[in-house]
Amino acid sequence: MSSVLDAFSSELERIVARFGGVVRRVARRHRLSDGDVEDVLQEVRIRLWRAHSGGGGRESEQIDLVSASYVYRTAVSAAIDLLRRRRARGAELTVTLDEAEEPISDAADPTRSVEQSELATQLAQAIDAITPSRRPVLRMYLAGNSREEIAALMGWSEAKTRNLLYRGLSDLRERLTEMGIQCETTR
Repeated sequence: MSSVLDAFSSELERIVARFGGVVRRVARRHRLSDGDVEDVLQEVRIRLWRAHSGGGGRESEQIDLVSASYVYRTAVSAAIDLLRRRRARGAELTVTLDEAEEPISDAADPTRSVEQSELATQLAQAIDAITPSRRPVLRMYLAGNSREEIAALMGWSEAKTRNLLYRGLSDLRERLTEMGIQCETTR
């Protein structure tokens, strides 16, 4: 049994090493600090272990079949859970000045902060109203992934990804317009 656990542990570490970059990019997109990035990586490791540890059964043999999209979704879930736990405790996000993307003057403007928060809430509501098959590709695109990255992560063809993305963006524009939010395009 020890050899089975050792094999499972080494395979789990191989998977974590293989997809570590994906997990780190997800954590960075959620503007997490370096320490939080490592926490998300550890949480992904734990979730993979829980999902695939079957005491030497079939599940442990299937860990090598874990896809990039599964790890991506697990990382997103772990990052969001970390942020929710922090918010529940009343703690603020910790972002060093080097990691901050916004100028300090914008971050200090409470009106702008409230407007951005309200806009983010409305955007989330609009995305939730879109056809379920289009939501993941749209969220990944809005998070900064290219069509090619999304296709690779989801295991889809480029044509399917492009189709779902363009239809999802069209649906999103319609929903936002219905909500009274004007979309600016840079075409």
